[in-house]
Parts: sequence; C-alpha cells; structure tokens
Amino acid sequence: MKDFPVLIPTLQIGFFQRLQTAKQQFLLPALFSQVGELDIGELDRQLLEFAGNERLAFLAKHGLRGELLFPTPYLLTAKPTLLGYYRLLLGFSQKEFYKGPFGKFKRLEDKGQITSATAKLLPDLCRSLTESAWILAQGIPELTEETLNELSLLTLGPQFRGSRNVNLGAEAIQIVFALIKAIVSPAIVEQGEHHLVVKSAADRIYRIEFSPDPDIAIRQVLKSGDTRNRIAIEVKGGTDFSNIHNRLGEAEKSHQKAKSAGFTEFWTVINVRDIDDARWRQETPTTTELFYLAELSDSRSEAYQKFREYLIAEIGI
Repeated sequence: MKDFPVLIPTLQIGFFQRLQTAKQQFLLPALFSQVGELDIGELDRQLLEFAGNERLAFLAKHGLRGELLFPTPYLLTAKPTLLGYYRLLLGFSQKEFYKGPFGKFKRLEDKGQITSATAKLLPDLCRSLTESAWILAQGIPELTEETLNELSLLTLGPQFRGSRNVNLGAEAIQIVFALIKAIVSPAIVEQGEHHLVVKSAADRIYRIEFSPDPDIAIRQVLKSGDTRNRIAIEVKGGTDFSNIHNRLGEAEKSHQKAKSAGFTEFWTVINVRDIDDARWRQETPTTTELFYLAELSDSRSEAYQKFREYLIAEIGI
C-alpha cells in the first residue's frame, strides 16, 4: 500500500474565515440582515421607482423580493458594502468593475463609506445596475434565491484566490489553531470562534485563544479567575524565503513583549523550509521552539509529533 502524503487544506481554511466576514458585509445574509432593519415601505417605494412594477411583478412570480436583484439608493446608503453583493451577483470582478466609471464607488464596498459626492450619484448607479440585473434575470430560466446566492459565490471564489497572498498570515494562524484544537479536542470543555477552554488531567483549566500579540496565546486559568501566561505562539505565513529575516524579526519583537507579560514558552511557526538553525536562533533568540507549517500539517511527521508532545506536556492532558 502506497504511503500517500497528508494534503493541507490551507486554502479552504482561509476561505472559510473570509467567507464568514463576507456573509456579514456583502453576501446574501448581509442583505437580509440589513433589509430587516429598514423601513420596508420606503424600500418598496424606491424599488418601484427604480425597477418598475413590471420587473417587480416578474420577480414576485418567482417568489422573490425586488432587492434580491435590484439595488436602491436607500439600501446602499444604509449599508454601502452591499454594492459588493450586486457586483458579485452580476459576475464582475473588482478589477473589471472598478476600473472605469464605477471606480468612484469602490470605497462603498471596501470601506463601507459613502461621501456626499457619491451619494448624489447613487440614483444613476442604481439605474445602471438595475438594467444589468434585468438582463441577468432574463437569461436565467429558473430564478431562485438559491441560484442568486450561488452566482455570487461563483464570482467570489476567484476573488478570494486572487487576493490570497495578502491573507497568508491569517490563514496560517487558522491552520495552527485548527491543529491545536485537533490535539486537545478530548479535553475541550468550552469553545468559541476565537478561543478554546480545556481541562487537564489534574483538573487545571487552560484557555487557548487568538491574541493579536502573540498570534495564539495559551494561559492557565486559576481558581481565583486570574490567569498565568504560559505559551506564546507566533505564526508567520509568508512563503517568500528572501523576506524570512523580517518575519523572524517580527516574531522576536512579539516574543519579547510576551516575555515581559510573563509567558514562559515561545514557539514560532514559519511557512518556509530549511532555515539554518544558527540563523533563526540569531534572528529570534527568545524563540524556544521553531516549527515549519508544512511539517506540522502532516500528522506522521516528527515535527508534528514533537509539537503534539510538547503541547500535551505543557497543559497536562
């Protein structure tokens, strides 16, 4: 039987986290959430003004409300990032959509900001997008809410891939956190989006959490409610070997702060390979253990077994 390698689902872990943010900003759940806070009478009035009765009736026959396809100034003023929903629905990449006359609206999607100048242009923007959306509606025989959501996601996928390098660091942290969670899973007594609480064999409580500095912090929670800082983990997800000097330097600065805060163990995880042992010790002398992300993600590797053994020993599970 061949010994196949363990493939790392790095892309999907990163995509999942970004997808949660997108759902809150410019995907269908964000649209539903915002509509629920609006004056429906005013929204319907603008839909009638910008889309017209015939088009709204067409959508109604398919069981759909007008804002699922047609934007209005009222809606975009209330939540400017929803411009991204209509862009994605129509199948336009950010580069394609914002390179021309629509470029002045980019801050709506990116920053959720609208100026007095762009506010004056919203009616014309909505009329333009309404015509595009009507063409789309005519080209889809089975128009459903699910179809509209799927079309948006199809456009979002390539956008995520295209900007992935910017998010390598966040993705790498997610991977390490997922690995830790898998190791301590039998001892988890509480978990949230950004933290885990585990109980050791000696009934000691430890909290593992995302922390801006360090990236992942492991703390013992005392019966009094106070905490003892134990392990600081810095994760550097960049893959450019030529920039490893800067990344190790950043890890060292963070570890020095963690040391001042009372942490006793300092682990660094990097996403490049074969760094000379003497070099990383010189660049980040505070680091007590250095791990390579690719090796950690293979449960058969010596590095993974070492990481697992050290983690279990430190928190006593």
